[in-house]
Amino acid sequence: METNKKNNDKFLQLENIDKTFPLPGGNQYKAVVDVNVNIKKNEIISIIGHSGCGKSTLLNMIAGLDSQTKGNIILKNKEIKGPGPERAVVFQNHSLLPWLTVYQNIEMAVKKVMPHLSKLELEKRVDHFVSMVNLDHASTKYPGEISGGMKQRVGIARALSIQPDVLLMDEPFGALDSLTRANLQEHLMRIQQKVQNTVIIITHDIDEAVLLSDRVIMMTNGPEATIGEILEVKLDRPRDRVALQSDPEYIRCRESILDFLYKKFAKEDE
Repeated sequence: METNKKNNDKFLQLENIDKTFPLPGGNQYKAVVDVNVNIKKNEIISIIGHSGCGKSTLLNMIAGLDSQTKGNIILKNKEIKGPGPERAVVFQNHSLLPWLTVYQNIEMAVKKVMPHLSKLELEKRVDHFVSMVNLDHASTKYPGEISGGMKQRVGIARALSIQPDVLLMDEPFGALDSLTRANLQEHLMRIQQKVQNTVIIITHDIDEAVLLSDRVIMMTNGPEATIGEILEVKLDRPRDRVALQSDPEYIRCRESILDFLYKKFAKEDE
């Protein structure tokens, strides 16, 4: 049991991560430096910080869409060297194919990653994830026929349908209105409890970070951004956003993030 716990605690490791981008004239921009963190299995992590603090840079490196200049990113004892089906990404833009229906957008991902499935197994899997995001009624509709919130639900279902160990989300609800955003946050918490995978979310929203997360990684300002603090959110699940508003732990976490972002690392041009 102790060995399993240690393995879970080191499920995803970022070790001494630096990322430097070349600039014209032979100059360099150091985006992030000396990032070290262990992310646990089945943990929800939020990464928060001011613009330019390297949040999306870190996400892209974990996804394998970009490579670090220095250090190692290790998932389940294997170094990440590129994209792979054990990691799925949901961007702020849903990235659905407009000529495919809701069902077909999810089906395409499953076919690509799980070509061994029989026709019946494929149908069952796609139907399962369409239902998981409550879109049975819209399965034959095209992206242009559904709302922004529904499109993001399709994006989440498509990402989860390939059974990733890690779900990476880059401000997935940032372009949505507040009510739709709240609804999708509820969907995400409910789904994660069922699927039990690791979720890493990039966000600018303090309340979203506290509501969703087991831990919140707070980044210092760039250039040469790094992890400033890691906040543990000691709130039981399932979480009720209304009840949490007066919860002392919720208030403590919110105030800690506010203090970090707007006192320790305030940024005037935000």
